[in-house]
Amino acid sequence: ARFLSVFVIQKHEPNRVTLDFEPSVEIFAENGREEDGLEAAGSAEQAGAAAERTGSEREGLETVITLTSPSGKEYFQKNDGSIVVENPELWYPHGYGSQPLYTVEARLFENGELLDVWKRKIGLRTVTVNRDKTDWGENFAHEVNGMKIFAMGADYIPEDNLLGRINGERTRQLLSDAVLAGYNTVRVWGGGYYPDDFFFDICDELGLLVWQDFMFACANYELDDEFEANISEEIYEAIIRIRHHACLALWCGNNEMETQTLDGAWKPSVKQKYDYIKIFEYIIPKLVRENDPMTFYWPSSPSSGGNYDNPWNDSKGDTHYWAVWHGERPFTDFRRHLFTYVSEFGFQAFPSEKTVESFTLPKDRNIFSRIMEMHQRNPAANGKIMKYMGDTYLYPESFSRLLYLSQLLSAEGIRMGIEHFRRNRGRCMGVIVWQLNDIWPVASWSSIDYYGRWKALHYIEKRSFEPVHISCEETGESMLRPYCTLEPEKAEFSARLHVANETAADVEGEVTYLIRDNLGRPVGDKTKIAVIVPAYDGLWLEKIDIDEALIFDCYLDFEFVSEGKTVSRGTAIFTQPKHFNFAEPKLRVEKKNGKLYVTSEAFAKNVAIEGIDGDAVLEDNFFDMNPGTREIAILRGDAENFKVTSV
Repeated sequence: ARFLSVFVIQKHEPNRVTLDFEPSVEIFAENGREEDGLEAAGSAEQAGAAAERTGSEREGLETVITLTSPSGKEYFQKNDGSIVVENPELWYPHGYGSQPLYTVEARLFENGELLDVWKRKIGLRTVTVNRDKTDWGENFAHEVNGMKIFAMGADYIPEDNLLGRINGERTRQLLSDAVLAGYNTVRVWGGGYYPDDFFFDICDELGLLVWQDFMFACANYELDDEFEANISEEIYEAIIRIRHHACLALWCGNNEMETQTLDGAWKPSVKQKYDYIKIFEYIIPKLVRENDPMTFYWPSSPSSGGNYDNPWNDSKGDTHYWAVWHGERPFTDFRRHLFTYVSEFGFQAFPSEKTVESFTLPKDRNIFSRIMEMHQRNPAANGKIMKYMGDTYLYPESFSRLLYLSQLLSAEGIRMGIEHFRRNRGRCMGVIVWQLNDIWPVASWSSIDYYGRWKALHYIEKRSFEPVHISCEETGESMLRPYCTLEPEKAEFSARLHVANETAADVEGEVTYLIRDNLGRPVGDKTKIAVIVPAYDGLWLEKIDIDEALIFDCYLDFEFVSEGKTVSRGTAIFTQPKHFNFAEPKLRVEKKNGKLYVTSEAFAKNVAIEGIDGDAVLEDNFFDMNPGTREIAILRGDAENFKVTSV
């Protein structure tokens, strides 16, 4: 006999957790063949039959369970008993608490002889999705141990086009970099594959909630008996392998198939429209209920809950928002929407010059060369990048600067979305950026490229996802009159500052702001406002009026200070960067005692530091700075010499 799986059932009460265990045991006859009725789980019916075979069903078989706490305390259970944990150490996502893991070891004996061992780590926690009715529609929020989590993270795709090259060390680096940027959630996209066990182990340890799509995406499926048996086996095996993980936040039926069936993207037949409902709203959820009833199931992403009930609804469920990028809407379009949970939105950028050099010769280094286009799989994407670039920046003077500006477009556009959604915490409870990583060296929506190099987007996410974050909702020429050739209208130039607090305690501090000219010199007095920002909430400040005469030469400089330290800072300009009268900042960078010191003689926007003779991950990068010198820690890397640039 051997274990097929062990289902760990958690019952949570105040200051105690009761654990029950349901082993599924496969029993073989002495000739080595499976006994009648005990085939390995395949179809839904087979899965149910196998799950009913427990260690107590054959005389002489005994299952012994040992639970070991993070501190080493042991609990024991034989066969059908429960284990009660008093004052349990609860598992929380990153940023909301710690990630203690208990070890479950199940041992299978026959007449005293040890036959098999099943050993896993679990976290004691409850996790679901809160869908309470609201004034605007419905909540859609991960709820862990009764606490609603504001999800911050990105979509994960396969890390390589050759899966054998993916390993635990590489995945740990990627996911650690996600946590370093403030992530608490990753969505495993349904167009990839089910990740290895080590992926989920690492997410358990790091506190990353996993939104797990089943592997169905962007297609129509024809259902028959054979296909039903095939997918039922796939779903069953995925569930029993992954269900014990603390990080598992929800099961999702598919990626974009509900919307694409409705809009006819793949020209579905009438039967396929009905087959979609049967697969994703009957077969799969039934298997989830039978094999992992504690985990929330969601039929599709995006969706409002299934049954073809307007999956594009902004006021309930999750949203994939692509009017910015695919629809070529301006970045300010994010502010027109109050989604409940954004599970995809993004903007493409080219990777760093070093990464481009890995697949090009010098003659190929033009974004419209054949080699560059073959590493840009979206036929319209280069044109979109150049369209947005023309809307925002002066034409770059070199290939290197073009790569840099493409990354700024991605970073600044997504920053505007993240900050808007965080300012509306409560209505919006999830910001998942498309995408975290790359499958090969390519122009894409990723924040970390194929070689693990951080693009501007990942640094911007690191700032935008910081627990206490100050941001600005500016109203300027770029929003009111995006093209200077348009007829002028009466316009308001203003700014509203907001402090978001994603921590368990109220934060007391001071918001300061002032207008500076392009050399960084103050224009008028500095304003200081004492504030208390409630826990898991945010605080809006009063509107600041901006003199229209200043918009081409001056910027707003703001920060939030608590306990004498700058917690978060930012700047805002009120026209497009291409029309702002930047002064030459005469940037310099020097490495001393393992740190970098960047000096500017004027206002410098999106200061980018890059290793010349190697790579480096920095404490901060692609930041705005006033004149002076700023110290930047090197988190890791082998570069000794650096260069610096800005808009």
